[in-house]
Amino acid sequence: MRLARMPGALASLTVLILIALACLIGPALTGHDFERAYPDLRQLPAGLPAQPDAAHLGPALERLAFRMRVRLDAVEREGDALRLTLASDAGVDRRSLVYLPRSALFGAPMIVEERDGGRTLVVAVPLRRLYFPLGTDVQGRDLLTRCLAAGRISLAIGLAASLVALLIGVAYGATAGFLGGAADAVMMRFVDVLYALPFVFFVILLLVFFRPSLTLMLVAIAAVEWLDMARVVRAQTLSLRERDFVRAAHALGVGAPGIIARHIVPNTLAPVAVTATLLVPQVILLESFLSFLGLGVQEPQTSWGVLVADGARSIEAAPHMLAAPAAFLIATLVALNLFGDALADALDPSAG
Repeated sequence: MRLARMPGALASLTVLILIALACLIGPALTGHDFERAYPDLRQLPAGLPAQPDAAHLGPALERLAFRMRVRLDAVEREGDALRLTLASDAGVDRRSLVYLPRSALFGAPMIVEERDGGRTLVVAVPLRRLYFPLGTDVQGRDLLTRCLAAGRISLAIGLAASLVALLIGVAYGATAGFLGGAADAVMMRFVDVLYALPFVFFVILLLVFFRPSLTLMLVAIAAVEWLDMARVVRAQTLSLRERDFVRAAHALGVGAPGIIARHIVPNTLAPVAVTATLLVPQVILLESFLSFLGLGVQEPQTSWGVLVADGARSIEAAPHMLAAPAAFLIATLVALNLFGDALADALDPSAG
């Protein structure tokens, strides 16, 4: 109830839900496959006008005529239809007309008239109307579709790696804090050793022995992100194990695993929930950093980090390629952090 009275928390949660829904169902509604390239529409800036426009239609037709080995004598446009006059001294090969629909800019052609014994053809071809609200990348792929498809990977990595880190960290920290003494000291020194290991070096070491993949990314991130969770849970467990209900469970003969599962872990859920909400954006940012370095998600898969890296390489010629995925990434990270802060305030027992 306290969380529901926080406008910032509700706004952040709404943004997260909208981003998740857009990434989930958006790629099916944009009209483009995230791997579909339009070579004639490369690095288009963001905009709402339909493509191809006049500036791109002429060059596209000239390139197609060259591949078809014909001359483009005339082009007449009537709305969304073109009337092309194709000529060749050796005769126009009708099989070459298949290049028109293959370009994805035009529909199926229809021969209207044949002249000079087949050396000249008049062809009617429909013109497709394509929309790229966020523009296209260096290969002519729709940037909006790729941002939404990349969001699936980034959010999936963030949630999956955070869940694995949550399970390992809670179990490890609760066990160390409950056992105490020498066992606690040894277990936490192991955590300190892992803290001292440079993460990027650890990832590079994994890449030496294994091929880069999404699974390897999850393993690498989850292998180190549980450390903070373990420390948080251990600190809570150290205070909980001296409580009366834990002593009562001891007196009733409940074993250590039962006490940890029934009494310790449930009473650490408040700080664990807060830490988990802040862990998700940390994991997403870490994945983006690794993908930016080329150590993360590999083609044909993509993520926001991969798109940001591609945009950084083309920032002078096509700044929209960096702005679009960066906007999705920033909005998600800010919303997750604001929601985590609001959740911490809502679960604070000293708050009014």
